[in-house]
Amino acid sequence: MKSFRIVSVLLFILIISGMKTITLAQSSPVMYFCERYDDQYGEVNISDRFTTGYLTVMVKSSHALGLKDCYIQFDKYNPDTHKFEYYKKFNYTIEPDMKYVFFSKNEDSDLKFAEPGFYRVFLLNDQSETVASALIEIIP
Repeated sequence: MKSFRIVSVLLFILIISGMKTITLAQSSPVMYFCERYDDQYGEVNISDRFTTGYLTVMVKSSHALGLKDCYIQFDKYNPDTHKFEYYKKFNYTIEPDMKYVFFSKNEDSDLKFAEPGFYRVFLLNDQSETVASALIEIIP
């Protein structure tokens, strides 16, 4: 009986100490997709499934991203090898204090999903380290 109380007290202490850690759902930048970003309406048609064509990649963070030169990279899933493989990469320049940014077609990049499939999309810093990532399905 005494050992049961000791185990119960230790378990209670362990549970309480674990509750002190606060985990926030958006502790890291979040990436998502929309058809386009409009100055008046904002994000138009947010989804994770689109038909082939041009899309806009959105990144939202609770803190400044601290990026200047960055990249959006697509890796496409290869069903034959069951692996994601490099597909293409786009260069962008943003302001380091930005917390909310969209990446879309511009004079340097077409940001086009030309082929159906599953893609892993990354926002990379200038050292090619992942800042944010997400999955997207492109259908015909």
